[in-house]
Amino acid sequence: MIFKVLYQADKTRIPRRETTQTLYLKCDTEMQARIQLEKYTNYNIEYVEPLAGKHLKYEENEPDFKITKFN
Repeated sequence: MIFKVLYQADKTRIPRRETTQTLYLKCDTEMQARIQLEKYTNYNIEYVEPLAGKHLKYEENEPDFKITKFN
């Protein structure tokens, strides 16, 4: 499943809508996505949303759509 993650790159600052960033992860569950984010980033996670069907197709057509892979 593909998850859309909304986050702030800096945990020390107050979240602002204008600085929210997005990444996409491929994981089996939301819990696995959150574990990867905790392990490999220092982001302030705002929201993790599963994508499927028409919503996924819409996101795939966006120019910034790219699946993030952590090593």
